[in-house]
Amino acid sequence: MRTFGKWLGRILLLLVLIGAALYLGKREEITRVMAVNSLFSADKIVHNFSHMDSMFLSKPVSRGDGPVSELVIGQPLALPDTFETWALERAVTGVVVLKDGLLRHEAYYLGTGPDDLRISWSVAKSYLSALLGVLLQEGAIDSLTDPVTQYAPALAGSAYDGATIEDVLQMESGVRFNEDYLDFWSDINKMGRVLAFGQSMDGFAAALTEKDAAPGTAWQYVSIDTHVLSMVIRGATGRNIPDLLSEHIITPLGLEQSPYYVTDGQGVAFVLGGLNLSTRDYARFGQMILQNGRSGGRQIVPAAWIAQSTRPSAKTAPGNTQYGYQWWIPPDAAPGEFLARGVYGQYIYINQPLGTVIAANAADRRFRETGVFTSNVAMFRALARAAQ
Repeated sequence: MRTFGKWLGRILLLLVLIGAALYLGKREEITRVMAVNSLFSADKIVHNFSHMDSMFLSKPVSRGDGPVSELVIGQPLALPDTFETWALERAVTGVVVLKDGLLRHEAYYLGTGPDDLRISWSVAKSYLSALLGVLLQEGAIDSLTDPVTQYAPALAGSAYDGATIEDVLQMESGVRFNEDYLDFWSDINKMGRVLAFGQSMDGFAAALTEKDAAPGTAWQYVSIDTHVLSMVIRGATGRNIPDLLSEHIITPLGLEQSPYYVTDGQGVAFVLGGLNLSTRDYARFGQMILQNGRSGGRQIVPAAWIAQSTRPSAKTAPGNTQYGYQWWIPPDAAPGEFLARGVYGQYIYINQPLGTVIAANAADRRFRETGVFTSNVAMFRALARAAQ
């Protein structure tokens, strides 16, 4: 019996040593997996959303060495009576309201502040759309009707074979992709684990083989489509997205802080949701878009691209929220009213007729509940009217 005990003790010690060796060898990956598992937990979500670079691989996006574009303070906004209740219910962390370029309201909640670099989630998609518009004008990409495999040959034989650039811009690739964040085995959560383990997003996209529809025939929100856009851009230019975004979009805006992207294990930017900026700097981007691509006396994004990308063009169901080139349009929107939108309450709302930009960040774990999006748009509209 004593011999058996010694043998068992040695086996347990060996297992502990093996486990320790595995942990030391894969410590970063294990830490990131643990971060993914608790990323949206009630007690950590606010902190996590302002510190993504402490949990994931990341790459800076240089703001350049130019001066900060000053946000001139205007007359304080008379807030709607329901604003504070809305901010509390929606777990808002930051709100910035610009009217005609003047800062009319700024507020931070839940222990956050103006210097926090907050995760964009799918608001990042609209940034990539703007970059694509610049590269099209420069001729790096010939046409939106080009197949994605022309620039990203790794996608040949995948579910993206046969899709055009415009198909993926409009979320009409037809690729089968489960975007349910509450399903552990959904494609979107598998993609999260690709990031956590430091694996390849390009490889993940190229491994998708199933389709729900022929390309260009039906709209379905598929976040990985945006990553395919980045494969196209990288293939066309031979450059990475952080450097391209810095050169063509970020540097001319005069941001207060350099943003950063969450990346995969190959240093490839998580373009569909991994961009991190301050709420003020989200508003600066929105102001440039509101001004039809102009900022600081120069044309940053072609005005024609702003108009084309922000109009409803995708095959969304009638009466529903509409979609353009990585921008959302409310179902009853006036011309020139559109928004960038990310999960858990991230928004850049733009109302060109009223000259208003609203950047909002949140950690809203109830963002999927019925009526939440409608109530958010209603609040943005009320703020835009109050700014008149």
